[in-house]
Amino acid sequence: MNDLIKRFREAVSNGQFVYGPFMKTADPMFVEAVGMAGFDFVILDMEHGPVSFEDQQNNIRAAALAGLVPIIRVPNTDENTIATALDIGAMGVQVPQVKNARQARQIVNSSRFYPYGMRGVCRFVRAAEYSRMDRKKYFEASKDLLVIIQLEGADAIANLDEILDLDGIDILFVGPYDLSQSLGVPGEVENEIVIEKMKSIIARAQEKGKVVGTFVDNMENLKLWRDVGVQYLSYSVDIGIFTEACKALLNKINSPENISGGGSH
Repeated sequence: MNDLIKRFREAVSNGQFVYGPFMKTADPMFVEAVGMAGFDFVILDMEHGPVSFEDQQNNIRAAALAGLVPIIRVPNTDENTIATALDIGAMGVQVPQVKNARQARQIVNSSRFYPYGMRGVCRFVRAAEYSRMDRKKYFEASKDLLVIIQLEGADAIANLDEILDLDGIDILFVGPYDLSQSLGVPGEVENEIVIEKMKSIIARAQEKGKVVGTFVDNMENLKLWRDVGVQYLSYSVDIGIFTEACKALLNKINSPENISGGGSH
């Protein structure tokens, strides 16, 4: 098993929390910096970002060098898209808008080789070291890749029990923003309706022994979901973190104590 995936899986299986931001950048420098800061993983976003697979391949290299588990959030449930993300070396896929067990089962099949799935086979890709890796080892290692599905809407909630009964899903990610929209309060992720529905989903997942993840963009929400046992915590987005840091710095620069009175130039 890849050492980064092994460390990640051991942490989660031991009840530890893992943290990582969504990344919309095409510049691997930012991914590398996240690793140097000490995060556990990055979610390389292709659902709501402009980044190509060519860009993501370099982001994956930067993540691995910096000790991060690189996970690609693919734009949809298409099997070829999932396979491409894994072929370029992603150590996991995060798949949005999963509505039922049939979709979830297909995602597992698209992510792993036989007998764990039916992913399209090609050894001449980065994940197989461009054919240098022993083929049996490469095919067997697919069982260790992380499969994360996002549950975000009314259909997913209605079909939750059958989804929870599936094998092969490593993490159930509850997307608070899309969930808030499906509950009629778009964007109100701190609305009591959204919080109670999330707590219900999390409790049902934990009863089945499933690891749960979610997205947060402030410390209060991080503490809230960590306290109820959410282990896979995506803290904000690279560009949002940078924007907030810039705003905080400018506010400090312009604060009264940092503005000298008078003086010549």
